[in-house]
Amino acid sequence: MRSRTRIPPAPLPQIDGIDPVRLRLPTVRNGRWPDLGSYLTERYAGTRGAESMARLLRGGRILGPGGRVLRADDPYEPGAYLWFHRDMDPEPAVPFPIRVVYRDAHLLVVDKPHFLATTPRGSHIVQTALARLRSELDLPELSPAHRLDRLTAGLVMFSIRPEDRGAYQGLFQERRVGKEYEALAVHDPAVELPRTVRSRIEKVRGIIGASEVPGGEPNAETSLELLGTAGGLGRYRLVPHTGRTHQLRVHMNGLGLPILGDPVYPEVTDPAPDDFRRPLQLLARTLSFTDPVTGLAHRFESGLELLAWKDRAAWEAGPPAV
Repeated sequence: MRSRTRIPPAPLPQIDGIDPVRLRLPTVRNGRWPDLGSYLTERYAGTRGAESMARLLRGGRILGPGGRVLRADDPYEPGAYLWFHRDMDPEPAVPFPIRVVYRDAHLLVVDKPHFLATTPRGSHIVQTALARLRSELDLPELSPAHRLDRLTAGLVMFSIRPEDRGAYQGLFQERRVGKEYEALAVHDPAVELPRTVRSRIEKVRGIIGASEVPGGEPNAETSLELLGTAGGLGRYRLVPHTGRTHQLRVHMNGLGLPILGDPVYPEVTDPAPDDFRRPLQLLARTLSFTDPVTGLAHRFESGLELLAWKDRAAWEAGPPAV
């Protein structure tokens, strides 16, 4: 049986809650790469990373095991590991706090604000719940148990210890978590509620929105009910029984009830990255489950409120652009 290669510990610390990039060189010996510089030049050729990698090499910012500084003319070592921190573009600061709802030795539950991504992705790296919580709470090994859309506010769970990560992620993968959401949309008396919507939702890579496929085999199911009305708005309780991309937003839009503030459904708009007005009025309200590590029965409820329900003018105005 082939033994797995042991990965050396990273010689670089986190920066702003972000781990260094770890790269393993190919194990092949084909003579194409006489030195490290030639391999990295080929790997990143034609990308934004080419100039960045050259700059990191020149600055002594790419390290090997034990913290050894690697240079472009170092011999190519098949299978070797190296680490570095990417140069990152500035990100608009998301001007809302993350509130801790629950914390023990294993589990962290927080109220994530609107506009803050859960984990680093694309142009959102440091301004994410994971990076900020690692820094603010001094929890460098924190990892997400699931994800919540950047535009959606509410409850998100994190595993504090690496050895518990699989157990908490398994709760969501095996659908052993009860989830309830709250949304605001126009009130249309012609839409009969409560009801359960079942449809096929598909998401094409590179296209921002997902779509329902008429007549397709259902892969998404949501229960919806109207909780109240005020000023032409309805307050809706949404219970997803599956977890397709943008499922709640797609199902509400399909009923002719697009969620207030949605920049994708029914029409894609392009708000500026620092425009924090009119947040999507969708909130992950409750999470309930049996803790797979401690055995405790948990039910958490968000302390956030959807602003437009009480003060639509304040929702329209929002905080000033930064």
